[in-house]
Amino acid sequence: MSPTTSRIKRLDATQEDFSAQLDALLSRETDTGADVQHIVADILEAVKTRGDAALCEYTSRFDGWNCTAETIEIPRSRMAEAWTSISDADREALELAAARIRAYHEHQVQENWEYTDAAGLTLGQRITPLDSVGLYVPGGKAAYPSSVLMNAIPALVAGVGEIVMVVPTPEGEVNELVLAAAHLCGVQRAFALGGAQAVAALAYGTGSVPSVDKIVGPGNKFVAAAKRQVFGTCGIDMIAGPSEIVVVADGGHPEWLAADFLSQAEHDEAAQSIFISTDAALIDAVANAVEKHLAVLPRAAIARSSVETHGALILVPDLATAADVVNHIAPEHLELALDDPDALLPSIRHAGAIFAGHFVPEALGDYVAGPNHVLPTNRTARFSSALGVYDFTKRSSLIRATRAAVEAVGHAAAHLAHREGLQAHALSVELRLKDNN
Repeated sequence: MSPTTSRIKRLDATQEDFSAQLDALLSRETDTGADVQHIVADILEAVKTRGDAALCEYTSRFDGWNCTAETIEIPRSRMAEAWTSISDADREALELAAARIRAYHEHQVQENWEYTDAAGLTLGQRITPLDSVGLYVPGGKAAYPSSVLMNAIPALVAGVGEIVMVVPTPEGEVNELVLAAAHLCGVQRAFALGGAQAVAALAYGTGSVPSVDKIVGPGNKFVAAAKRQVFGTCGIDMIAGPSEIVVVADGGHPEWLAADFLSQAEHDEAAQSIFISTDAALIDAVANAVEKHLAVLPRAAIARSSVETHGALILVPDLATAADVVNHIAPEHLELALDDPDALLPSIRHAGAIFAGHFVPEALGDYVAGPNHVLPTNRTARFSSALGVYDFTKRSSLIRATRAAVEAVGHAAAHLAHREGLQAHALSVELRLKDNN
């Protein structure tokens, strides 16, 4: 097969300037909101001070429909109606996905524990769920019922008391599948809101929208900037950037690999797809297959812009080098399309989700595999993880001490307190050491 005329970048890991080329590739501008911070700050302040009136003004301006404090909420009856209106195939797919997501996340539930040490102190940990969370569900270029499932189900498993959903409704239109997914997940309240104003409403509360303890879910750069600014008033899951995928292959079907390569590119022009292989001929074959797929995919224009602007085909001398490249990229999604993925797996340190083998395309993870598809992007997999039950709980330390325990360790505590100049700290211990009555 002759080399393709594709304009996707080609990199060779044996070249002296490879590291510089890779860093340049990874330094793409992402929609994390740095350029709209001041605009978002004004929106947040307006909603904080003017509540529902500001919400409706922004909804009219950005979503194109006139709401009121009474019409901005989507009743639970409307979610139930959506569930009955969708097709049997839709319901079956959502139910299968929900059951698998719940089963996986139930394995993440943490237990309370205690132990008593040699000094006589009883120490432990208590796990408690958040009281309330807000789910931001995208609703601009596309609607994502899978996002409802992935955000709401771990919260339900964790035992969160109230789940509130916000979803943009351009021209007042609500996606039926999104509402049906919300019904299936037991979302208690939903609002036809999007953008920074929706984040503000969840963070500060308005007359209609309750404030929540944590906001989760992806959105555009205005949503990302708003989440960054309200952190501290409430919690957030992460600042999500455009989707990413790295595919490492030492063989396999070029058309499969090309489809996997394009799977994230069709999301957004800013998404990033990278293919890594030890086989130059396979890289050529995959590049040709990419062109074949782009000739027929409905979202080909978006996918082409993504892969030609931000994508790359990387030739490496061996799989050990491939692992080094992957760890530097720290991708959101990593496919190890290898005959023996387990041999390379111990070398992978940074990836949001890992898909091991030839028969597990990333799309399975997006919908029905079970693990969460809300993943760290923009190289943040170096220090963060997929959304999970643990994001909807808090850990409280528990300490119990007897008189004997204080006598065993208290002198050291008092000494350290004096050394830090905190005499009241020291006194609180010393009084207990002194008082033997």
